[in-house]
Amino acid sequence: MNQKLLIPVLIFMVGISGFSQGMLLPIIAVIFENDGLSSSLNGLHAASLYIGILLISPFMEAPLRRFGYKPLILFGGLTVILSLALFPLWKSFWFWFILRFFIGIGDHTLHFATQTWITAISPLAKRGRNIAIYGLFFSLGFMIGPLMTKLLDVNQALPFIITSILSLLTWMSVFLIKNEIPEHDDTESTSFLDTLKRFWKVSRIAWVAFLLPFTFGVLEASLNSNFPVFALRSGISLTAVAIIIPAFSAGTLLTQIPLGMLSDRFGRRNILLIIIFSGSLIFTAAGLLTPLVSGLFFCFLLGGMMVGSTFSLGISYMADILPRHLMPAGNLLCSIFYSVGSIAGPYFGGLAIEHLPGGSFFYLISIMLVLIFFALMFFKEKQSATGI
Repeated sequence: MNQKLLIPVLIFMVGISGFSQGMLLPIIAVIFENDGLSSSLNGLHAASLYIGILLISPFMEAPLRRFGYKPLILFGGLTVILSLALFPLWKSFWFWFILRFFIGIGDHTLHFATQTWITAISPLAKRGRNIAIYGLFFSLGFMIGPLMTKLLDVNQALPFIITSILSLLTWMSVFLIKNEIPEHDDTESTSFLDTLKRFWKVSRIAWVAFLLPFTFGVLEASLNSNFPVFALRSGISLTAVAIIIPAFSAGTLLTQIPLGMLSDRFGRRNILLIIIFSGSLIFTAAGLLTPLVSGLFFCFLLGGMMVGSTFSLGISYMADILPRHLMPAGNLLCSIFYSVGSIAGPYFGGLAIEHLPGGSFFYLISIMLVLIFFALMFFKEKQSATGI
């Protein structure tokens, strides 16, 4: 056992998780669009992954406190691997819906454990940077994942097979690290009812921080699920789609760590206000530039540079506000809000594509960012967490 490997193993695990999600969203969206499925049903299908996350979330804190981080990471990774491997067996709307549901459960278990572990071991002065590195690897995986759409021209099963093999190889590295138990208050119970009470307490203290994972969920899921449908209906080629979608993650890669370090120095909320406002302007421009391929590419790139870090900065902001013993509940709520955004984004995005003209799909994103901006501006911080 070597705990020097802890951070590398955790970030590689989240990287391959990002790769699998980045592959899955556009691959299935393109397959169903080519089969003539409506954009709203396509978006609803994408929501199955996040329904799995939502349903399992209230039950995750107790096993984490009892068994520690490593068993949850192993369980989550294995669930994802097996589900990915089963996709080529039977092409069916509902069978794939169930598989995505289980991938949601597995991914969330893995993310919750790795995310909470990294948050817990990061000193306050380096928290933004460390969580940014974590987010960077997820974004890197998510950026590479959509490139797998080109393999559909070779064989429809190939993306699922390759991703399950890569996930298995990465999952095996978890056996190299030693398990740890999260810090907790001895007076706290791990019952389901007490978990819900902690959710309520955490929500009252840090509610605005959870709007940021929600924002990222909307962006990530809608841009990867709705945009391929929107693009194909606008006459944009599949090759162009495979280039435009990763531009958002590429932008995130460029600024994730610098923004994390700037937030450590100048304050989390100050940096968040700047990037959220900038993001609203960028997605308004994307609506005006539709269907210009080069314009959309640069809007996705700039959008990623600005708002692609909202999830990692949201976690850092949440950790700044909450006391340490409430961080597991806070991380769970980050995932829950991320899931709600990921469900709402593709569904309402699909409705916008079907019923609204032009670039309204992008304008809806811009309006959401403006509302988040004002929520951040008027939020009053009630307390600060003690650093390590």
